[in-house]
Parts: sequence; structure tokens; C-alpha cells
Amino acid sequence: MIRTLLIWGLLAGLCGGLLATGFSEVAGEPAVNQAINFEDTQAKAAGEPEEKELVTRGVQRSIGLLTAAAVFGVSMGGLFALAFAFAYGRVGRASPGRTALWLAAGAFVVVFLVPFLKYPANPPSVGDPDTIGKRTELYLAMIVCSLLAAVAALRIRAWLAARRDATTATIVAGLSYLAVVVAAGLILPGIHEVPKNFPATTLWRFREASIGMQAVLWTTIGVIFSVVAQRVMTGAPVLRRRAAASGLVASPGD
Repeated sequence: MIRTLLIWGLLAGLCGGLLATGFSEVAGEPAVNQAINFEDTQAKAAGEPEEKELVTRGVQRSIGLLTAAAVFGVSMGGLFALAFAFAYGRVGRASPGRTALWLAAGAFVVVFLVPFLKYPANPPSVGDPDTIGKRTELYLAMIVCSLLAAVAALRIRAWLAARRDATTATIVAGLSYLAVVVAAGLILPGIHEVPKNFPATTLWRFREASIGMQAVLWTTIGVIFSVVAQRVMTGAPVLRRRAAASGLVASPGD
């Protein structure tokens, strides 16, 4: 069963990566091009020599972006499948399909959105190349803090749910997660490398596209995997079960 879930998780991640690439091409590329033009203009004004591209822009926005998004999507899909196999039946009592949807929404918030709020994405031409290692380490540290806080919050909810009502347990767990990630965000150093004269509209649109790409990725993974998980875990497709409940088709026991 886990093998089947893992395979479908990889496929769902691949589909999510491909759709996210299409979204990026439409919503993100204009902002990236504007950022590159800004960098070229600044370099010319400073009299800096033009650097030769190791990889052309056309390759970057086509094969490069497609490959990166597909690899990232497959990786996230595989990890998602393993997380679902662990969480189902242990966290809440929702159906497999609903669990997958909740897990995808949680992954979007915990793995991407919260770290993004502390360290938002910048266009490729923004930032000091010498600090990319430090920036990557800080971003990963924020992801780890968010994940650990989420795990702790789930444990707190499970402990409280056995002693209090589910609503109280959920609220307390959510507040505990929020407190930890806010503290982590305040403790970790900030990064401010966007030039003051960089177009604010370009920066905003690029970050909007970054959020949109992740939303497309996790929505696709969640929707596809929810249908598959429902079938794998119960042996009945979601659509057939709903139709049987509505009396449109005969249920297996009729």
C-alpha cells in the first residue's frame, strides 16, 4: 500500500511541477525579465563590462525551469505520500481524501508560506551572490523551525483532544505553532538586499508569482492524491461512493 501511495505521490508531484511551470511562464516571467533589464541598466550605468551568459536566457526559462520544477514537484510529492502514510489515522479521524487535502494545505503553509513571510523570494538579479550560501542556510533554518513547530502543535492537539473538546485542542495547538514561528522569525536575522531604486511593482509581482506557483503545486498534489488515497485506502473511488450515497448508482452491497 505504501508503495502504491508513494508512486502516486511522485506522479502527483510531477503533475504539480508541470502545472506550476506553466503558471510561472504566464505570471512570473514578465517580472523576471523586468528584473534582468533593471540589472543590465544598472551595470551599464556603472560602466561594468557585460558578462557572458553560461546558460542562455531561453534555456533557463524553458528546459531549465521545467526540469527544476519537475524535480522539485516529484520530491515534494514523494515526501507528501510518506507524510500521508504516517498521518492518516493518527491525526484526526477524517477520510483519506479529506486528510490528503488538509495535509496539502498544511504543507503549503508550513513548508512554504511561513518561511516565505520571513525570507520572501527575490528575482534572480536581486541579492549579493557572495551571500547566497548564508541566505539558503537561514531559509532552511526557518523551514526546520516551522516543521518542528507543526509537529509539536499536532502532539499538543492530540494530548488536549483526549482531555478537552476538539475545538479547544485545535485553537491551543494553532496558537502554540504561531508562537513558535513568530519567535523563530524574530530571532533569525533578516536579509535586506533589495536595492532602494528597484521597481516595487516588479518585486511585488515576482513574489505574487512565487506564491502562486507554490499554490498551484500543492493544490495539484492535494487534489490528485486525495482521489487516489480514497481509492487505495477504502477500495472505492470517491466519485462512485458519492454517487452511491446519492442513489445515482447501486452501492457494492446492493
